Amino acid sequence: MSADPVFRKGSASAPDGYFRWEAAGLAWLAEAPGGVPVVEVVEVGQDHLDLRRLSFVNPDPSMAEQFGARLARTHDAGASAFGSPPYGWSGDGFLGPATELLPLPLRPTATWGELWAEQRILAMLQLGRDRGLWHRHDVAVFEAVARRVARGEFDDGSAPARIHGDLWSGNIAWTRDGAVLIDPAAHGGHRETDLAMLALFGCPHWDFVIGGYLGQHRLDAEWPQRVALHQLHPLMVHAVLFGGDYAHRAVELAKRYR
Repeated sequence: MSADPVFRKGSASAPDGYFRWEAAGLAWLAEAPGGVPVVEVVEVGQDHLDLRRLSFVNPDPSMAEQFGARLARTHDAGASAFGSPPYGWSGDGFLGPATELLPLPLRPTATWGELWAEQRILAMLQLGRDRGLWHRHDVAVFEAVARRVARGEFDDGSAPARIHGDLWSGNIAWTRDGAVLIDPAAHGGHRETDLAMLALFGCPHWDFVIGGYLGQHRLDAEWPQRVALHQLHPLMVHAVLFGGDYAHRAVELAKRYR
């Protein structure tokens, strides 16, 4: 155990309100009955966020299964709308590393398809075009997918979930007491978005995580066919932030749904 019980996350270049945004998301996720615990906020400042320092362990299958079940309960706590911000925050949020944060549009919508098409696919497409990532024929692919999504062709009728919003394995801290969520981009979204991101970048004992999740909340039979669609936005985000092969991978994935 470190002598200092507090971990300071700080950045003088972070946008105004960024640390309040993260703190609001943590507080909102923490309110979910029986959900995944979140790291404790000690202090929120203009240029920093003080968090209770955690001690890490390697997860085992039983911890992974418990995490999956608790994640389902976090999602079950719900949200007022798709695209709604966490309580205590208004306006858009942020997504990405503190060194290069991207805007996360948060305009409440009636359906998941509206949110995913306009505020995720098309918004990230514009950022990518501004950086010269995608050519005209690539843009046409993304726009074709967005049209289908906006029409509701992939909506499953589920209610807005309370999602972490940036749930790759690096944002799960494994402790002796189980999983703890850190670094959220929390908002009202689709539960399959969190699951798809975990699958995209890998998660320890994934089969046990999804087993625990499905034991708490069943998904419809078509959910495996939607996984790649939910992975499209995070791949586009990585393309904008890091370049490399992510831009090509995003186009190839989008072609499945055009």
